[in-house]
Formats: sequence, C-alpha cells, structure tokens
Amino acid sequence: MEFARPGAFVYFDPPYYPLSETANFTGYTPDAFGPEDQKRLAAVFRELDRSGCLVMLSNSDTPFIRELYSACDIRVVCARRAINCRPDRRGPVTELVIRNYE
Repeated sequence: MEFARPGAFVYFDPPYYPLSETANFTGYTPDAFGPEDQKRLAAVFRELDRSGCLVMLSNSDTPFIRELYSACDIRVVCARRAINCRPDRRGPVTELVIRNYE
C-alpha cells in the first residue's frame, strides 16, 4: 500500500474462495485464506481505488465474492480445470475478473 501511487496498476490473484463446502483449498501456506481474509482484501481493493490506482482481481464466481465487489466492474470468464478428484467435475468453470475501471 505504501508504494501505490495514483495511476498505478495493481493485480490481485488470491487463493480463490471455495465453490462448495468441500472445496477446502484456500491457500498456499498452512494458514488458510478464509472469508475474513477475503473481506480484508476487498477493503484493500477499495482503499487502492480511493487512492487513484487501477485495480484488478480474479476470484471464484460465488455469491460471496460478487457481494464483496458489487460496486465494481465484474466480468465472467471461463477457465478450464484439469484437476479434480472427480473426473466429471473437470473442465470449464466460471471465474470473475473484478476491476475498478471499465
């Protein structure tokens, strides 16, 4: 935050919010990246927006994430998933690209 200046571009690619209760991969470290972390990230996103930065974030397409960023430009993109314990659930999924600009 201390290095962000008006006009700077900031991109966030956090651990995605789980699509279901059993989808529990929420981080790359032993500490999970849970709902409260997602809320704190949304607050940082808003602060960067207020400071004049261009901000983009990708995340899962869930009601929780849509609600956190409801005031932003939300685009749905299709991404292919090759890893899943159930082969029938592999394939395209929707994700969100969220921006404070159009």
